[in-house]
Amino acid sequence: MTRLLVLLFVLAAGAPAAVGAEGISSQQADAILQELRNIRALLERAAPQAPSQAQAPAPDAPVELLLGNSPVLGKSDAPVTMVEFTDLECPFCRQFHSASFEEIKRKYIDTGKVRYVSRDYPLPFHPQAHPAAKVARCAGEQGRFWEMRHALITNPLNPETMARLSKDLKLDVKRMLDCISDARIEKAVQADIAEANALGVSGTPTFVIGRSKGDSVEGTRVVGAQPLATFESRIQALLAAPQ
Repeated sequence: MTRLLVLLFVLAAGAPAAVGAEGISSQQADAILQELRNIRALLERAAPQAPSQAQAPAPDAPVELLLGNSPVLGKSDAPVTMVEFTDLECPFCRQFHSASFEEIKRKYIDTGKVRYVSRDYPLPFHPQAHPAAKVARCAGEQGRFWEMRHALITNPLNPETMARLSKDLKLDVKRMLDCISDARIEKAVQADIAEANALGVSGTPTFVIGRSKGDSVEGTRVVGAQPLATFESRIQALLAAPQ
């Protein structure tokens, strides 16, 4: 039984974008090329189902999104909301996190201008992404969502790392196991996926950025790990617009 619980925890722990101007290593380049191949294969498999996506909004169409119980970073009454649909195993999400997120946090989230919302969109060709989403949610139930999210997205997702991260964050392993196996956690991840599909999300990271409207946001999508300037331009325009 103990071995089964350990295996459950280990397994549970376990979209194209622009490449940064500062250059990347050959290993990173290989990872990105493989990611593009995976995305292409996924799109080819999904092609026969294209008519069912006819109701998805046009790329620049305004969309409204309820936040629900999603993890939020920053002030609840910040004037601008930025929602990220993320895959914790996605190299493009990692690129955004390392190249842009920390600066956005420093300049806009920490200063009360932006509330940042995390939503799950684990891609099917990333075997650890779906369990990692559940691990992050369960860490959140112990008050460590954002710390776990950061750790997951900046480390290779493998069983050894998953075990170490939970230990480093001093999480209650039994609570984690109980949480991961709880059907409501899987239901929450699936709800994020369904909403992302309805919005026309097909890769990660994909963002919805707009004016805050209570417990919702009305804005437009930004697709991919765009340069920091792209996000800043969108945020500044929203902050400057009359309410």
